[in-house]
Amino acid sequence: MTDTVWFITGAGGGLGYLLARDALAAGDKVVATSRSIEGLGESLSAAENSLLVLPLDVTDPRAAARAHDAAIAAFGRIDVLVNNAGRAQLGWFETIPQEDVRRQFEINLFGAMNVARAVLPTMRRQRSGLVVTISSVNGLVSNPGGSVYAASKFALEGWMEGLAEEIAPLGIRSLIVEPGMMRTNFLNPSTARQGDIDIADYAEPVSAFRAFIAQANGAQQNDPEALSALIVAEASSPSPARRLLFGADAHEWAGAKCRQLAAEIDASRTRA
Repeated sequence: MTDTVWFITGAGGGLGYLLARDALAAGDKVVATSRSIEGLGESLSAAENSLLVLPLDVTDPRAAARAHDAAIAAFGRIDVLVNNAGRAQLGWFETIPQEDVRRQFEINLFGAMNVARAVLPTMRRQRSGLVVTISSVNGLVSNPGGSVYAASKFALEGWMEGLAEEIAPLGIRSLIVEPGMMRTNFLNPSTARQGDIDIADYAEPVSAFRAFIAQANGAQQNDPEALSALIVAEASSPSPARRLLFGADAHEWAGAKCRQLAAEIDASRTRA
């Protein structure tokens, strides 16, 4: 693609910021959106008329529509949508208030749907586009302390797998990205929430899990810079991957899950 226009959610930091930076460096145009945009335009080095910075709360469908309209007014088209905005709601399920569970889905699932609903009509008119969904290996594998977060990512991937088939005949492609643990601000206390209902039966594992998260924060093995470069390269490919696992941990966990599923499917044949 030439003169590619990116629309990126959650561009205020982490992978979203790196994608905006790298797309601009590649000579593309970028609509960088975030709940908070203070200083974002100044920190992204951009050629004149190549960057539009917009505030966007993805949980607000009307805000998504306004951001889309502003992007079209500025650049006339959207070639790559990156649904990156997200949050980690961690903790044992029973320790997480119901409103926090719903909030996790409002951001990670319904937020992505709101933005896609705003952007897809333009891609349909163009008969072209690429929808990049930043999921996680936890969209394939769940574990203690991550049940609610994984549930939102499982749902996100289920939606996108079906949507990808619906839009493919219209020339719109899909890429689901499933990183392992990344060195971003994702596990910072200001970003990742923990359940706050005290339940004695879970006290010991919850304490150990919180210690693990605190230790892992900032020391994750996977480099977001490398992932950003890979996604930008995939976006310019004539036949990008439909699913992109990133990181040795992601490949290990996903491979183990596939083997487990295969064994359980084989075992179920003797019970059917």
